[in-house]
Amino acid sequence: MYRNDNRVVVTLDAGGTNLVFSAMRGYEFIVDPITYPTHAEDLDTCLNTMLKGFREVIAQLDEAPVAISFAFPGPADYRRGIIGGYLPNFPSFRDGVALGPFLSRELKLPVFINNDGDLFALGEAKGGILPEINRRVKELGGSQTYTNLLGYTFGTGLGIGEVINGQINLGNNCCIETFCLPSKTLPGIIAEDGAAIRSIKRVYASLSGVEAPSLEPYDIYLIADGQKEGDAEAAKKAFESFGREAGNAMATAVTLTDSLIVVGGGLTGACKYIMPALLDEMRSTLKTLDGNDVSRVQMRVFDLDDELEFAKFVVGDSRPLKVYGSDEVVTYNPMKRTGIAISKLGASKAISIGAYSYALGAIDSAAEA
Repeated sequence: MYRNDNRVVVTLDAGGTNLVFSAMRGYEFIVDPITYPTHAEDLDTCLNTMLKGFREVIAQLDEAPVAISFAFPGPADYRRGIIGGYLPNFPSFRDGVALGPFLSRELKLPVFINNDGDLFALGEAKGGILPEINRRVKELGGSQTYTNLLGYTFGTGLGIGEVINGQINLGNNCCIETFCLPSKTLPGIIAEDGAAIRSIKRVYASLSGVEAPSLEPYDIYLIADGQKEGDAEAAKKAFESFGREAGNAMATAVTLTDSLIVVGGGLTGACKYIMPALLDEMRSTLKTLDGNDVSRVQMRVFDLDDELEFAKFVVGDSRPLKVYGSDEVVTYNPMKRTGIAISKLGASKAISIGAYSYALGAIDSAAEA
């Protein structure tokens, strides 16, 4: 929707180590990023660094920006721009910081803050995987247009964002989460402990018998691939375990939202070892008390990165259906379908596009009110 918009929005990639400032016009960055240490343990220094970074970006622009928009970790009241609660990477924010109002007052611009999972999903819905899927469906003769998208980020945690009918679903409390769903394999434990960087390291160490804290998921991926010395089977099973945990969480979410799914984050490079188990879990069955099998997800689940599966996803089970009492014929497709794809934008770019789209959408809605 805003791919060719000429308005400029200033952005921020806010991490516990670094703050990376930039600006976007029409889904593309237009200035070189400016990076400063976050100083997350010192609120005064952190806030002053934010002001410094934003001002330096604004000074480089050839026109005034219309807003500042970025992702920031929660818990938060994102609608009001208030951050506060248990933030492991931002300890100085734990007592509550009215970040949006502060930045807006100092910089004289509207400020929009959201969760990174939400902005990832919105960026993919506006300028990434969702329009690409709808384009390909149309090219292959399909008639359905998809509007709902779940975005998952695989990394330090298991993040989620939800777009319903093209809009972020913030919920009543800005508190749509997936990390705290129950684990598939660890009774009484949260799903994120089975579907995060730490879980891959833990499972590999347990199965291989090798305690090597310095091994990161990329090292374990290389071991699985036979490019690095180690226990290849244990490495593959570590990613498989991750896939089952993620698939279990996704099955719950997609059943409740009837959405497509896009996945991003640093671990997607290992998806050839993650996706088979993930899809298998989503396609699994449960039992009723009388012994009947019920599909875990009440839709056919397709791998949208597989060309043959995508073609089946488009066609479904379309057939003509005669309207009773007349010669009129309609097309009916009784196959309910969903699918999962890996982000082509990458999480960082998708989050920035989401921030850009969210800001312009809010500005335009306010102007129409």
